[in-house]
Amino acid sequence: MSYIRFLSLSLGLILFISCSAQKAVDKPVLPSQGAHLVSMNPDLLWQLKRVSATGISKDGRELVYKVSTPNIDSNTFSGQYFKVPVQGGTSVMLDKKDGLVRDKNISPDGKYLLFDKAVKIEKVNGNDFHPDMTNTTAQIYTALDYRHWDTWNDGSYNHVLYRNADAPETSFIDIMGQEAYNSPQKPFGGDEDYIWSPDSKYILYVSKKLTGTKAVVSTNTDIYQYELATGKTTNLTADNKGYDTNPQYSVNGDLAWLSMATDGNEADKNDIKVLSNGIVMNLTAHWDETVMSYKWSNDGRKLYFIAAVDGTLQLFSVIFPGKTKIMPLVQQLTKGDWDVNGIIGETGELVIVSRTTMNRATELFSFNLKTERWNQLTHVNDDLYKNIADCRTERRYITTTDGKQMLVWVIYPPGFDATKKYPTLLYCQGGPQSALTQFYSFRWNFQLMASNGYIVVAPNRRGMPGHGVEWNRQISKDYGGQNMRDYLSAIDAMAKEPYVDKDRLGAIGASYGGYSVFYLAGIHNKRFKSFIAHDGIFNWQSMYGTTEEMFFVNNDIGGPYWDDANRKGYTDFNPVNLVAKWDTPIYIIQGGKDYRVPIGQGLEAFNAAQLKGLKSKLLYFPDENHWVMKPQNSIVWHREFFKWLRETL
Repeated sequence: MSYIRFLSLSLGLILFISCSAQKAVDKPVLPSQGAHLVSMNPDLLWQLKRVSATGISKDGRELVYKVSTPNIDSNTFSGQYFKVPVQGGTSVMLDKKDGLVRDKNISPDGKYLLFDKAVKIEKVNGNDFHPDMTNTTAQIYTALDYRHWDTWNDGSYNHVLYRNADAPETSFIDIMGQEAYNSPQKPFGGDEDYIWSPDSKYILYVSKKLTGTKAVVSTNTDIYQYELATGKTTNLTADNKGYDTNPQYSVNGDLAWLSMATDGNEADKNDIKVLSNGIVMNLTAHWDETVMSYKWSNDGRKLYFIAAVDGTLQLFSVIFPGKTKIMPLVQQLTKGDWDVNGIIGETGELVIVSRTTMNRATELFSFNLKTERWNQLTHVNDDLYKNIADCRTERRYITTTDGKQMLVWVIYPPGFDATKKYPTLLYCQGGPQSALTQFYSFRWNFQLMASNGYIVVAPNRRGMPGHGVEWNRQISKDYGGQNMRDYLSAIDAMAKEPYVDKDRLGAIGASYGGYSVFYLAGIHNKRFKSFIAHDGIFNWQSMYGTTEEMFFVNNDIGGPYWDDANRKGYTDFNPVNLVAKWDTPIYIIQGGKDYRVPIGQGLEAFNAAQLKGLKSKLLYFPDENHWVMKPQNSIVWHREFFKWLRETL
């Protein structure tokens, strides 16, 4: 599944007064801005440690988690495991985590171990065909799917395997045989793509059993059931033609999974389905949002899930009716200006989750289902944050050109003074159908931007989840339409504020946000003084000719450029056709290993800007993909980002 579309959700708490640019009644209060507090900067950001949960211990009393620490000198990360009581308390460093948390890959009867590895299936390399040419670097392809995300296809496929728990590692059974299909799915699938059945008789796995050109135009992954005794494989979701992913069994043996109905639409409504007693039920079919992730309750009577609602990610539950005729009931469990971005599990009255805000990186919390009280369990970065000034985040609702109310997050610099004027950045979210919530990014970090003296305006424009399915869907085949007007509505409303310097406005973004910057550069009518575009689509024709997941461009732009039915997407919504109107400094960032939005997009845009004589700069990362992953590259990214803004704003 594509990274570009993974969704998020949540419900707002603050009341607003209706007007063109509405101010929240309740404004979050900054902590005392004493002299000891410093503003966030790139070096401080990269001192933060990354927290991720491993799981709840078998006895339900402790939470096991990992802390990853960036090492700037070695350009790597190091990891250490810890445990902490689920009721709260002191964390203890672990020598090893083995045995504390149930290993899902050991069969319930303890006899077998499940795992995956890459298996060479097809001939691709030159010496596969010409063994005497041992030093050839040739690669030979006869169909699409020759590269994906940041890797060229070398003829190897991820396969699911199992062996006796006490057998040597070399003694295993490949349940996929010589199939040229992947499980886990590339590029982001992990061991969540395969599970044991409760009776240890079956292995379930997720795979898209299509190859070549057929594979890159389809999202039709299915859940397959492999029987150990017979070697027979059965497709459990053959009737559905979109994504079927993330299978999980309840304690009662009911099978749940996530399902999208439409083939080719990676951002379709994501529902929770359950197979029970031979009957499939869609538990969220009548709910007007989309599910991000889920987990069964310990008793198997309900499922917890995360979804976006009004600019945040929150925890929900849905009742599983079983054999009864009760309508599945969706209930929002948490509310607040934060993101619940991961469900670790349930123990007693507690649900253990991960949580972020725009001012805080991920930490782990418990939520008491009866008292609705939160308890922060990990405090990995507290010592660093206590010396860093927070940035006020504010909800606004802006009236769009078609009369809708659009949520806009506004982030203010520490010590904000409404009597002063501030340069202001319009942040354009990627996706295009990913949620803009209280996330904490180590690149597009709102706290860091605001701490450098900028007001950040972040609209929940058309295309984002959390505002109903129709709002989410609207952007497809309308890339340069209503959502661009939404952007301009947001920045125009904010520019009326006396503390916004309307002569110092910038627009920034990556992926679809980068496309947005390229497009706005041709239609902004001198609103903006500076642009920054990272891995953005610049030319739809060359994008269609070089990207790798064709279902993405087919769904979003309509299909190939040679089909006259798609003319509008390649003319009206194509940034390359607006270059004649470019008149503003632009900074272009591009990853060399980005095969989703390939290198030609950034180079074409930079060439155009240079040949037009515009102040422009290219930041190229030959070893990065659609993201910037290496610590030193990330720090360079931030330093260059703010250097450009200082020069142009």
